[in-house]
Amino acid sequence: MSLSQLVRRFPWRVGATVGLVLIEAIIELLFPLFIGLAINDLLDDRYGGLIALTSLGIAALVVGSVRRFVDTRAYAGMYEVIAAEMVERERARGTETTRIAARTTLLGEFVEFLEDSMPQIISAAIGTVGILIIIAGLDVNVLFACLALFVLLVATYWASARHNFRLNRGYNDELEGQVAAIESGDQDRVGLHFRTLMRWNRRLSDLETVNYAVIWLGVIAVLVYAPIQVIEPGETEYGFAFSTILYVFQYVDAIVMLPLFIQQVIRLREITTRLSADAAS
Repeated sequence: MSLSQLVRRFPWRVGATVGLVLIEAIIELLFPLFIGLAINDLLDDRYGGLIALTSLGIAALVVGSVRRFVDTRAYAGMYEVIAAEMVERERARGTETTRIAARTTLLGEFVEFLEDSMPQIISAAIGTVGILIIIAGLDVNVLFACLALFVLLVATYWASARHNFRLNRGYNDELEGQVAAIESGDQDRVGLHFRTLMRWNRRLSDLETVNYAVIWLGVIAVLVYAPIQVIEPGETEYGFAFSTILYVFQYVDAIVMLPLFIQQVIRLREITTRLSADAAS
């Protein structure tokens, strides 16, 4: 089982939720620009920009509410089907109950990823690309600073990807033995299991902390540089200068979230390898 297999099996459910996420992400992308337009209009005693901003907010409310209503039902239905099928398949193969329970928990991470993380990833991706396009039209020098931050992010996680995968493999190896350890009734074994599990968790956290610190050095540089660049003496379109700074903050927010998604993708990749190997055995 993998994410691509889930998408191919339930294309309409995934497609409907992704479509709503795309619309919601595009609406959110426009907010800083509409805020800038509203500021410029209000400075000229006009209210068209404020009306447009209000309309955009109502659209975000409607689309966001519908999307959350739809995706909860879509992904709950998916998990009901695939979890039941896996349990039936593993029982037919004679797999022990503890192993089935552990694999069912791991399988649930795929559905949880699609429901909770995928909308954020799509929003971050659209936001990142869209923001860069808009910033390019507002200030090219700020665009170059944002691109440099992205390069730093990619280089940092590319350098640590293999180590990250190995740590996730060790964590999942230990997690699969959790039910058996608890059912053994041996307190020493239970204690050793949880100590080992948390040791893997700490190693994953330490690696993420190092990566986080490197990325934030770049974030600080961009946050300091952007206001210096866009606030020029004699600037008259204050709304667009404000929009540029807001877009930089949105971009930084997306960049800071990307490492969390990268970690999830690496973990799901390891789970996919594990489930595929189990199915083939």
